[in-house]
Amino acid sequence: MNILAEGLLVFFQIYYFILLGRIIMSWVIMGSGGGMGPGGNETITSIYRVLYGLTEPLLAPLRTVLPSVRMGMGSLDLSPIVLLILLRIMQQIIIQNIRF
Repeated sequence: MNILAEGLLVFFQIYYFILLGRIIMSWVIMGSGGGMGPGGNETITSIYRVLYGLTEPLLAPLRTVLPSVRMGMGSLDLSPIVLLILLRIMQQIIIQNIRF
């Protein structure tokens, strides 16, 4: 049972960093003027698409539950922050249950 818990901890940690990567990459893309279209950096676009594909299945359901926060002309997506917190909470639950 400990090996399963340790595997879950590793999975959650890797997913945590993938999610952080997506957040940072979204800032990079926004900072470069939305470089996803023609003339944008293809490497950055490819990396972002992979990170998006890995994280969107968990973020999309969160967006349906969370209210959108309006800021200026756009809105702030809180789902990545909530998912980061949920991942840490799940890790702590697993760690507490591993102890004898």
